Amino acid sequence: MDMHHRLQVGDTVVSSIDWDMTPELTFGTFESWGGVERIRSSDERVYYFYVDNWGESPRLYLMERGVKHARIMAEIDAPESLLRACVDGQGEVAFYDQSFAIDEPVRRWLIEHVLEGGDGSLVKPLEEVSAAEDMGPRLPPWDGLADAGDLLVLPSAPEVLTDEQAAAVIREYNFFDTETNPAGTFTNHLHDAGEQLIVDQRTGLMWQRAGIDITSIRSMHLKIAALNTDGFAGFKDWRLPSLAEAMSLLAPHKNDKGCYIDPNFSREQPFIFVAARRSPGGYWFVDFKQGRAFWSSGSIPGGFGRLCRSLA
Repeated sequence: MDMHHRLQVGDTVVSSIDWDMTPELTFGTFESWGGVERIRSSDERVYYFYVDNWGESPRLYLMERGVKHARIMAEIDAPESLLRACVDGQGEVAFYDQSFAIDEPVRRWLIEHVLEGGDGSLVKPLEEVSAAEDMGPRLPPWDGLADAGDLLVLPSAPEVLTDEQAAAVIREYNFFDTETNPAGTFTNHLHDAGEQLIVDQRTGLMWQRAGIDITSIRSMHLKIAALNTDGFAGFKDWRLPSLAEAMSLLAPHKNDKGCYIDPNFSREQPFIFVAARRSPGGYWFVDFKQGRAFWSSGSIPGGFGRLCRSLA
């Protein structure tokens, strides 16, 4: 691990930069506990730079990372041309993967212009803001019924789907998907079933408002088993939703939290596992930030969970 150089960020002095750490390595190191040999304790913090390409222009950030901890400490005012060249040098990447490791030219620029006596005005500290999530207008209370008169029971069994079959599911039920079916719409009948739960009487499903933090598919199944053993919210039959069930939650417009879903659901589960493998390889997910289904590996970066259960 090549660690050296100091950096002043507001009133904080970062004593070392981990030049080997990258966004790709963070899940295995800090989230899955797969990199415990690198981390001596849960209080240890690692600092590294990365390039964010989600907006119109790439940005350079300093990240503070630990076990189950992530904080962007500062934006570095680097030349856009330098960052653009770094992004272009990564080659073709998935649309949902827009956080990049810095390259050697960016590293040299940081050492020469920012670190250890460099230009402090190039370092823009970012304040850590902690605020309760806005859960939107309160839903009508659930009356205990599974059906509002137009129940549509969606496929719920685990399945294996090709790209074409997944697209066919989306079109069959006219689910909204920003790429496959952007004109799609699906009417839900959502009801407040308590602090942790939402019921959709259109599909006869009870949902978690929030869910399970990012993890591998193997760990996800272990967490689901533990929730059922404990009887989460009084029930022991929680499961991953099918692709159709998860797609039924996608709304055709982003809410104020930047997600294509009713605001009564938490934003902390931006993309979730569904009970579907992809043929010839991978796993299917539903992405509430991008408003679409996609497939990826089941281990890195893994996915979040929003569980459901059938009411009938």
